[in-house]
Amino acid sequence: MTIQIRPVFMAAAIAAALSAPALAHADNVKIAFIDPLSGPFAPVGQNILKSWQYVADMANKDKWAGGHTIEVVGYDNKGSPQESLTVLKSVIDQGYRYIIQGNGSGVALALVDAVNKHNERNPGKEVIYLNYAAVDPDLTNSKCSFWHFRLDANSDMKMEAMTSLMEKEKDLKKVYIIGQNYAFGHQVTKAAKEYLKRKRPDVQIVGDDLHPIGQVKDFSPYVAKIKASGADTVITGNWGADLALLIKAAREAGLTANFYTYYAGTTGVPTAMGASGEGRVKTVTYWNANGPGATGQNIVEGFKKKYNDDYTVMATYTGISMLSKAFKETGSIEPLKVARAMEGMKLASLNGDVEMRKADHQLQQPLYITTWTKVNGKDVKYDQENTGYGWKTDKKVDTYVASQPSSCQMKRPD
Repeated sequence: MTIQIRPVFMAAAIAAALSAPALAHADNVKIAFIDPLSGPFAPVGQNILKSWQYVADMANKDKWAGGHTIEVVGYDNKGSPQESLTVLKSVIDQGYRYIIQGNGSGVALALVDAVNKHNERNPGKEVIYLNYAAVDPDLTNSKCSFWHFRLDANSDMKMEAMTSLMEKEKDLKKVYIIGQNYAFGHQVTKAAKEYLKRKRPDVQIVGDDLHPIGQVKDFSPYVAKIKASGADTVITGNWGADLALLIKAAREAGLTANFYTYYAGTTGVPTAMGASGEGRVKTVTYWNANGPGATGQNIVEGFKKKYNDDYTVMATYTGISMLSKAFKETGSIEPLKVARAMEGMKLASLNGDVEMRKADHQLQQPLYITTWTKVNGKDVKYDQENTGYGWKTDKKVDTYVASQPSSCQMKRPD
């Protein structure tokens, strides 16, 4: 039997098909997390990898990105810029179009340069780089890139916030600066001197040390120099094991100086501080679950229940939220379209309204100065590392106060 389809019916069927809304294609977007998962900074890397994965699971469950799902896969760069470039090549060869990194501005600078070169040479196969914690200001100034988005505040923004509190401390007379000898450590030293000179010209800088990153096992010689200097305040950009060991040495030596830090909330540091840090260790952060009006307590509690670990790196929430919104709004997972959608994007994160500034891809957000305080069930409900101590908010620094000008001359794709 021969079946004939009349032309009029065929034309009608084609017209109906063309006018029907296209079914969205759902993709699983794999993101490579490139950070230390072994060595002295492994505990920090492992905690943050779990944080990205936890929020990605939330996004998938609640369909933040519509039909798309997000998968974060960890790759160990051993804290090395060279190893990071090897990992980057490997994940690109595997088809990854999105990468995450944050622990180390030296690594970040190497990755930005490599991503720029890859994207220029491989149109249509571009890669987006989400930076959650590498805070060297150059990354959104002289080294800014269309393909790089920083979710953390840069070190100058944090120093602006930190010194806004320090300038009102009447007992602050002598400051000692100590940090890791790489890009970020140099930027912290530079900013501390400049901002204190502007805000507190009466304060004396009595010491300035830079030490090898991840290599010092005993900080007692450095603490001895701090004690001998008569410093009443220490400023440090140290993080992870380098800060934990510094705090431990200070505790054992009976150093009574106040510590103004960038990363006292990172894995291992709370345990090193314990009761000895109460009232004396401060940190500048973009979110505090104990803060007035803070949200995200459900994430803190869920993460603790699942991993018996602390959720502190709120940039993971902002990052997954921004990616999801871009995927959904553009109907695409292509990096070029997603990058354009993320430029200037505004959304409500756990710390309030934030904006990915189009000019330099530096996230604009409020900052907080917090002090290590005993849990009291009121303004300090959540502790860290089961110490019985957590962070109390001293001051909120509004976005416009923490914001810094940028020298970025963004080169955008045609």
